[in-house]
Amino acid sequence: MAGPFGATSTTDEVLAGVDLSGKRILVTGVSAGLGVETARALAAHGAQVVGAARDLAKAHAATEEVRAQAANGGGLELVVLDLANLASVRACADTLKADGRPFDLVIANAGVMACPKGQTADGFETQFGTNHLGHFVLVNRIAALMKSGARLVNLASAGHRFADVDLEDPNFEHTPYGEFVAYGRSKTANILFAVEFDRRHKARGVRATAVHPGGIQTELGRHMTPEVMQQLMDNINTANAAANAPAFTFKTIPQGAATSVWSGVVAPAEEVGGLYCEDCHVAERVEDETLRGGVRAYALDPDRAKALWAKSEEMVGERF
Repeated sequence: MAGPFGATSTTDEVLAGVDLSGKRILVTGVSAGLGVETARALAAHGAQVVGAARDLAKAHAATEEVRAQAANGGGLELVVLDLANLASVRACADTLKADGRPFDLVIANAGVMACPKGQTADGFETQFGTNHLGHFVLVNRIAALMKSGARLVNLASAGHRFADVDLEDPNFEHTPYGEFVAYGRSKTANILFAVEFDRRHKARGVRATAVHPGGIQTELGRHMTPEVMQQLMDNINTANAAANAPAFTFKTIPQGAATSVWSGVVAPAEEVGGLYCEDCHVAERVEDETLRGGVRAYALDPDRAKALWAKSEEMVGERF
């Protein structure tokens, strides 16, 4: 039963009565914000959580509450992962494969948002390289560890509506760079990756979905000035007013992480597989620019998803 959950539901409400004892779950980005809360909620319900982070010292300090609230055999271990460096991504995957224990759920939570133009260690545009390509390599390298019944949850965003992926110029070599255009491309890529991963793995019982956590004040917005944040809020509220929708309000971190755990362990797999979820439900496809909710059709296009997969393999130099 998926439950009567919505935009204000919290992780603890979504997981009420759920026993995750014996489940092993990978969560990336456990040094702050949604990653920490996601790990806390899962461990508190008995899951063995593997938390991945670039800075292990920061992650260890940030996850004290995760360890304190772990119950019913739940716990937390940490692994090093720098998504902006494919050598680190591959080393992390090798460590997990050498360990050999399978996963019931992988939550690709880590990411960057609206940062100045830059490059990853491998020369990719920072947001596409970190948010999409890093997770693309990690997840595909450990896919064999995801047993039948396992799920992949990619954290995308309503920001996918800023831009479709550009398979001709993913690194902005010929296109003027825009922080939110780049963010939009990377978030659309997160959704398309889930669509194609789901298609490739559902026959063996492994499903994938993408989620929008909602607007939350976390470290993700550290590159945004107060002026930029206010402009974004004004734009959203103008659109909301035009659509007779309520004014925008930020979610709490437990509310923001709720859709990740809902789609990962509560919602029926066949209802969320290959789709995009928000506010603890499957989002509708919308093209109306005045509506804040919903998912753009290009982000769920199966042919676009296959093309992105091929382009991603070409960029990282690996076939999966």
